[in-house]
Amino acid sequence: MTHRRAVFLSLLAPVLTSSCVSHPPLEVVEAIDLQRYLGRWYEIASFPAWFQEGCHCSTAEYSPGTDEPIAVRNSCRLESADGELDTAEGVARPVDATSNARLEVSFARPFWGDYWILELDEENYAWVVVGTPSREYLWILSRTPVMDEALLQELMARAAAKGFDISRLQRTDQSCWTGAAT
Repeated sequence: MTHRRAVFLSLLAPVLTSSCVSHPPLEVVEAIDLQRYLGRWYEIASFPAWFQEGCHCSTAEYSPGTDEPIAVRNSCRLESADGELDTAEGVARPVDATSNARLEVSFARPFWGDYWILELDEENYAWVVVGTPSREYLWILSRTPVMDEALLQELMARAAAKGFDISRLQRTDQSCWTGAAT
């Protein structure tokens, strides 16, 4: 994502994460070990978002931050798996220090957007499902660029049970890592 798009998104984050539709409270995982969560995650599938338009081979990297607990670097290839690398740098912070499962992310402070951890492989931190309380945004991430199809289907069913319209879910092309279109 270009810096310009990241800034614009951050300015709109409060509007984008709110919704006129009433949903039951969104449950998150019981607890997150932020140190184990750090590292690279590959986007397996997500709801289409204008700020990710044209993205292929999307990744998110989390590392210890300086101003906030977590530094965020989102990257993708524009228009194709061998397209120009585009990155956006931001920060994340827990808003629920008890569980660390409800975070906020910013690419242009003082504006923050929700980043809630809904499902997690608690044993290995090998996959995660992230969403927003409005159910407008959803991401399925993995430590590897390919996820077992049965597991992906199970995670999609869990997201649907939480009120997400999984018919909107689109798989992310990770062919720059795997050598074959996904």
